[in-house]
Amino acid sequence: MIPWLSPHHLDFPDVESALEDPNGLLCAGGDLSVERLSHAYSHGIFPWFSDGEPILWWSPNPRLVLTPDAFKFRRSLKKSIRARALSVTTNQCFDRVMALCSETRQTEGTWIHQDMLEAYRALNAAGAGFSAETWQAGRLVGGLYGVKLGRVLFGESMVSCVPDASKAALAHICQEADVHQIELIDCQVPTSHLISLGATLIDRSEFMQRIRELTE
Repeated sequence: MIPWLSPHHLDFPDVESALEDPNGLLCAGGDLSVERLSHAYSHGIFPWFSDGEPILWWSPNPRLVLTPDAFKFRRSLKKSIRARALSVTTNQCFDRVMALCSETRQTEGTWIHQDMLEAYRALNAAGAGFSAETWQAGRLVGGLYGVKLGRVLFGESMVSCVPDASKAALAHICQEADVHQIELIDCQVPTSHLISLGATLIDRSEFMQRIRELTE
């Protein structure tokens, strides 16, 4: 059994009480208000659930993170970006990037359903959203989006409609990290793709300490 959140209080259980199997499942219920989402991310917690199911909140251990200076910007990726004439902007069309992430996953099933789209649009309107958009000949072909609190970018999803479009977006963010005041990128759970780009696993307790320092 996991705790059920009260709709009247923002507090979450201690992340150390999250389940080991499934890894990081902490609690259920509550809502997707801007206030609750902001509170969740600042405490190392994020929502992930299927459409029509109760809201589930997670804080996995270990946690996959990327520091901008650790990004592996390989020669092959630079060559691919040049050959495909990809360019990247930031915070120009958060809604479109999120919608594109949702659309490209519809055949596999997606957690980026209508409730999530509306919630993160509101979060972005409140100033906590962050997106990077990859363009080719004036067409949006990929990117990523997440939640930025303090100096932490909590990554949510990446998308590529042409090869290396999402990698180009991540490379741009890492190169421009000082401009955007980003010192840590939360990648949530391990994937071979992100590990190949320089992301590493750290213990949840270390992750919590880092985000406390960087979101003050």
